[in-house]
Parts: sequence; structure tokens; C-alpha cells
Amino acid sequence: MMVEPFETDVLLAARTWKDAGHRVAVATVVSTWGSSPRPPGSRLAVRDDSLFVGSVSGGCVESQVLSKALEVMETGRPMVFEVGVTNDRAWEVGLACGGRVEIYVEPLK
Repeated sequence: MMVEPFETDVLLAARTWKDAGHRVAVATVVSTWGSSPRPPGSRLAVRDDSLFVGSVSGGCVESQVLSKALEVMETGRPMVFEVGVTNDRAWEVGLACGGRVEIYVEPLK
């Protein structure tokens, strides 16, 4: 699988933060159904002070990922979760149209 330059930057940022003493979590899009702004393999890194880099979707999804990443850093346990939005609600939450995204969030060790 080819890695896009911004994906490398996400992982570089995560490693740099970890090396500087921060707790860090990385979120990865596992799969999508319907419309999704970001394809599988897209990543977002979050550090313990809520600074983040990258993108796994947009709109309300990124804030949910941030919350899950902070939880994963606290517990040390990875998780998979799914976010879905109907076509009718999609515009209200900042997405182009309805769809579902499955995201894996793991602590960086």
C-alpha cells in the first residue's frame, strides 16, 4: 500500500510527541460505507493535551475521535468504533452526505 506524504507526517508527529514525553494515540480509518471524506488507511494522531494532526473524516467525527483517543491514552487499551450519519442529518453535522466510518484507535507505545 502506498503511503501519502501527509500520512507519513502524521506518524512522524506522533513519534516526535511520544519521544518528547507525551502520551499519544493514533486513529486509523478501517473501513467506510456510503460517503466518506477520507478513505481507509487515513490517520489522525492525538497527544495528551488534545493537539492533533491528520484527518479521518471531518465535522463531528473528528471531535468524537479526539474523545476516544483521550480515552485510549487513559486506559491503554485500543478500540474500534463506528460513526454513522443519515443523508438527512449529514449537512447538519458538516459532512457531504450520509455514510458510516469504522475507526481503530490505539495508544502509541
